[in-house]
Amino acid sequence: MSEIRGSNILITGGASGIGRLMALEMAHQGGHLLLWDRNPETLETTCAEIEAATGKRPRGYVCDVSRRRDVYSLASTVLQEVGHVDILVNNAGIVSGNYLLDIPDEKIEATFAVNALAMFWLTKAFLPVMIRRGRGHVVTIASASSLIGVARLSDYAASKWAAMGFDESLRFELRRTAPFLCTTVVCPFFIDTGMFSGVRSRFPRLLPLLEPQAVAGRIVDAVRKDKARVVMPWIVRLIPLMRVLPVSVFDAIATYLGVNSSMDEFTGRGDGQ
Repeated sequence: MSEIRGSNILITGGASGIGRLMALEMAHQGGHLLLWDRNPETLETTCAEIEAATGKRPRGYVCDVSRRRDVYSLASTVLQEVGHVDILVNNAGIVSGNYLLDIPDEKIEATFAVNALAMFWLTKAFLPVMIRRGRGHVVTIASASSLIGVARLSDYAASKWAAMGFDESLRFELRRTAPFLCTTVVCPFFIDTGMFSGVRSRFPRLLPLLEPQAVAGRIVDAVRKDKARVVMPWIVRLIPLMRVLPVSVFDAIATYLGVNSSMDEFTGRGDGQ
């Protein structure tokens, strides 16, 4: 089991949304938090909030994880300051939420830079020290969109499929090269945060918008128990089984469940992030 208390825990996108809630929960459990975020004001607010709640201030670092050189440079600084990272949470994510032809090329590139490529740079930066120490846990925050494509989420879903493939490949690699390390991938349905404002579920009892605090708690518990995969809610686990059906049937089921109309009233945070 991965110990939270006393561990150095780095969370990207750690100043808001699920990142902030995970940070609060892990700080309450005695973790030493290292929060990366691109927004200095939000980062300062979250660090102060955690200090007020736990009596211990996290280390906050301003970083745009879409910039590979910045990631590697800051990772070197972090390792010099704290020596090692025990738990790495690749959480930073953005969404454009529009039809493919309406998404500017720059936003598609940004989605992949943050949601997909950043986890490569972060993991490559901190994994070698985990291997040398014989201890470590890499957490990848993916999505239910890692399992099924959704209208108006072409770039987001594709980036999250990349996240799923990254975690699975890394898990298999580590079984051969460093079996003492752990990985966890998290695949939640839409979480009721500002990132997905306006999203609707056709059958909220079956596919509810997830409550952020509950999701954060589930993730932290999964990390502590070394669970390889977390899928929320339970019905999302059936998606891989649906793929044995003909494509027409698969599409009909997804349409009936409202999957491809869920983004029709999406507004997000209003800045595409």
